[in-house]
Amino acid sequence: MKQSRAQGKKAKRILVIEDEPVITRICIRVLTAYGFEVDTAASGDIARNMVRKKDYDLCLTDIRLPKMNGIEFYRYLESEHKPLADRVIFTTGDILSEEIKNFLAGVNRPFLPKPFTPEELIRIIEKSAK
Repeated sequence: MKQSRAQGKKAKRILVIEDEPVITRICIRVLTAYGFEVDTAASGDIARNMVRKKDYDLCLTDIRLPKMNGIEFYRYLESEHKPLADRVIFTTGDILSEEIKNFLAGVNRPFLPKPFTPEELIRIIEKSAK
């Protein structure tokens, strides 16, 4: 996979919120190889604490998460960190649920259905990082 970031430029910081360790490792490997700085959280409540302490350029979050799911985390961002809420990308393996379809249509944010390829991940991140 080819790196797109020019040397000397500050890497964009991405928060990946994912409770599946295999997917988390893939995201870390792909995104860091592509020049991004990646932090991870296994739930929305952990991510909430992280965004209170650090600034992120993008947030990639699964919708189905323990404790605080991706929808609840997004609602938190809308009220407390609006600029980051405008830079959220959702992932989900449950695109057939009416609740999730209605939510995604209502927030009009990009989403990446699972399973996804490294190329699909980079494509949606690059498009959203502009």
